[in-house]
Amino acid sequence: MPLHECPHTFEALATTVLPGHMCRMKSALADPREMEAFSVPRVGTKSLLKQFDLAHDFSGCYVLIDNGVPIYVGISRSVVSRLRQHVFGKTHFDASLAFRIAMAKHPDRTISKLTRAKAMDDALFGTSFIEAQSYLKTLQVAAIAIENALELYVFEPYCALALDTHQWNSFETH
Repeated sequence: MPLHECPHTFEALATTVLPGHMCRMKSALADPREMEAFSVPRVGTKSLLKQFDLAHDFSGCYVLIDNGVPIYVGISRSVVSRLRQHVFGKTHFDASLAFRIAMAKHPDRTISKLTRAKAMDDALFGTSFIEAQSYLKTLQVAAIAIENALELYVFEPYCALALDTHQWNSFETH
């Protein structure tokens, strides 16, 4: 029985499917969107879908880009909504990348020893978190649709390795 209804063998995923997704991602990277579009106040997911001529939000993989350099690979079952969360999220769950970026500004402080929730309550860290979200608004993003859950989950580290996004991608659980 296929895992997550994925019709492919491991060999097919490794040799054909994932490289095919990477080829599509490279095409998307050649024509990225501005993250600024996802950070307009009072412009929600439905408005963005209409603006981008999409019938619905989609499951897929996205890459955040800083001055032409990929810095982060993410996945979501609702990519457009997820991109909005990166810049509008108020918690370490919603805006996990902003949290990581903000935490990197405090390596020697007691903030780094706090739980994620307690760090969010710290005023100094809060300023860094808002600055990180402002930074994310200046980036570009490329995205591709991937419907099958297994393909999507396996593609995220494949893409992160291929694009060398080691600074901000982490596959450790917390």
